Amino acid sequence: MWRLLKIPKKLTSSDKKLIAAIENLAGFTPANVSLYRLATIHSSAAKANGQGIRESNERLEYLGDAVLGAVVADYLFKKFPYKDEGFLTEIRSRIVNRESLNLIARKMGIASIVHFDEKNMQLHHVILGNTLEAIVGAIYLDKGYARCKRFVIQKLINPYVDLDSLIVSNPNYKSRLIEWSQRQNREVRFEIESIKKIRGHKEFTARVLIDNQPHGTGHGLNKKKAEQDAAWKTCVQLGILKESAG
Repeated sequence: MWRLLKIPKKLTSSDKKLIAAIENLAGFTPANVSLYRLATIHSSAAKANGQGIRESNERLEYLGDAVLGAVVADYLFKKFPYKDEGFLTEIRSRIVNRESLNLIARKMGIASIVHFDEKNMQLHHVILGNTLEAIVGAIYLDKGYARCKRFVIQKLINPYVDLDSLIVSNPNYKSRLIEWSQRQNREVRFEIESIKKIRGHKEFTARVLIDNQPHGTGHGLNKKKAEQDAAWKTCVQLGILKESAG
């Protein structure tokens, strides 16, 4: 499908803003702005084209996920020449998991260029990482693998990934919260508050309760991710992450 996308002869004001955003984000001028426009359209805001197909960033997200995984795997393979495949797989997973990518995307400012159904603002918290993957896919198609690899390393990993902290950290916030509750003799449980079906996928909302008192609320495209998001927010609220760091 991407081969059918054409560079518009006359750029609209929104195209010019998008080009400026990509230049700031990636450090280069897009050759095919249509790819990046598509990369920023979430399925909740997709509109049917002339063939009746609803175009969204899902295909680019699929491609970007694969390219990102390959680049990170290559980077870690060379960065840690004496580590086994189990270590490399675990660290790669921590870099490219949904929570990590959402956080990186938010810090990069991707929230300002993503288009989604604003009637459901909760989507804003769970789609940024997907959009980042779609942008990686767009860069790969637009500029090739070598340029895309430089983008991932120079614009994602180097500024936003602290490998030393990542190696010694435990990213399973649900487990950390449960361990904390056991030390403090507190009762913690997770509840799924809602499951919404949004144009082909489900969005879960989870709540943490400690001694039956509500704490963090999290969102995700499945139960596990929603609970992890809720656990992370609760850990932040209670200062558990700082305790672990100390």
